Amino acid sequence: MKALGNKGEDLAVIFLEKKGYKIIAKNYKNYVGEIDIIARDGETTVFIEVKTRANDSFGYPFEAVHSRKRLKLRNLALLYMKKQGEEIPIRFDVLSIMYTDNGQKQIEHIIDAFEV
Repeated sequence: MKALGNKGEDLAVIFLEKKGYKIIAKNYKNYVGEIDIIARDGETTVFIEVKTRANDSFGYPFEAVHSRKRLKLRNLALLYMKKQGEEIPIRFDVLSIMYTDNGQKQIEHIIDAFEV
């Protein structure tokens, strides 16, 4: 399952770079947990959660970003910003990737997916 997640995160980086995002970090970790991707979209720092599924038997990928996960991402982002030592505009995006049976992929980019 980790291989599918890594494949999704690699695809997400390519997708975001094509949209003009500047990737700052991938798999940023601190003692609270991990943020899949931190990127810049203009002046905004974007914390991006990537969810990848091989099928929809467990629901759509973005449905896995529940309230506990959002709270964890918020805390990770706060620690990241504190470490940067500056106030910066931020937002949280979710990149939902679904692989179909015939090997195709569906990517849904939910911009400003939630507020904290």
